[in-house]
Amino acid sequence: MGWWQVGADTLAGSRFVVSPLAEATASLMALERGTAAHPGERAWLDAHLAAYQERLAADPVTALLVRAALGHRWTADFLTPAPAGQGPPGAGPAFEEELVRIRDTPADTARADLEVSLGGPLPRALRDGGLPERAAALLEWVWAEAVLPYWPRRRRIIEADVVARTGQLSQGGWAAVLDGMRPGMGWLGEGRLQINPYDNPPREITGAQLLFVPVTPRHGWVAWDQPHRYAVVYPCAGVLAGPLGAAVPESLGRLLGPARAGVLVLLGTPMSTTQLVALTGQGLGSVGRHLKVLLDAGLVGRRRAGRSVLYHRAAAGEVLVKAQQQDG
Repeated sequence: MGWWQVGADTLAGSRFVVSPLAEATASLMALERGTAAHPGERAWLDAHLAAYQERLAADPVTALLVRAALGHRWTADFLTPAPAGQGPPGAGPAFEEELVRIRDTPADTARADLEVSLGGPLPRALRDGGLPERAAALLEWVWAEAVLPYWPRRRRIIEADVVARTGQLSQGGWAAVLDGMRPGMGWLGEGRLQINPYDNPPREITGAQLLFVPVTPRHGWVAWDQPHRYAVVYPCAGVLAGPLGAAVPESLGRLLGPARAGVLVLLGTPMSTTQLVALTGQGLGSVGRHLKVLLDAGLVGRRRAGRSVLYHRAAAGEVLVKAQQQDG
């Protein structure tokens, strides 16, 4: 298995970072795959897949580049630089600032990375210069056409995931946060972080900056700027990144009101107000009022997890939801 040796200081100083470029790259992977991980992504693909395929059909060299860069097992390193990780916690550079790092990649470096991701010699069409510029131009198109219109909500989902992970950290330590963060990843103990299931030599990253970068599509990877910075890009928790909202029994909606009933249904999993705002699309004030009514009625409870307050269905709320679901 592939694993990193992580020192205590590196782990203690690690942080979550929002990366628009990582979101655009994960969206590119979803478009290239062309199959949806959940109904919400299906609607997004229906809106953008045809235009993506038309763009690649008109530019066969870029189409070949994408297929080589995404590879079989590895993604070309130049396409997935580690975020800078500067600024306050949770912040990250703007998309244009991140894209410069891809655009400025030396041509020889890009070709070498593509040979690794492709697992062999490059086709003749990919042996010329201009590959980093082509990759940057495609990611710029994906960002503008297929990500930016959704970015406010996606960013809220990403921030909600960070809140949830921070709550896990305060309750169960790093093992609770890292286990299952992405397929093949887990905390092995003794400073060892498994990053994939492949038989690769361990990598010592003690003293480097370690970043965790959530994205909403169901894709993830690792990245590095050796020896100073390493990053784990991982998909947001499914409860956040999946379809909007949750199925609300009609009878429960009539009893509590559809919006308030939707909040109660979602609280089958403990969530913060930030997560509920991201999932429901309601404003913070509306969610707060619904939670107060549900708390006063004894249908939900709350507890503190680190700096966050998580809400959950109380026993009475569980009985009510299950009864209405059965009646429905």
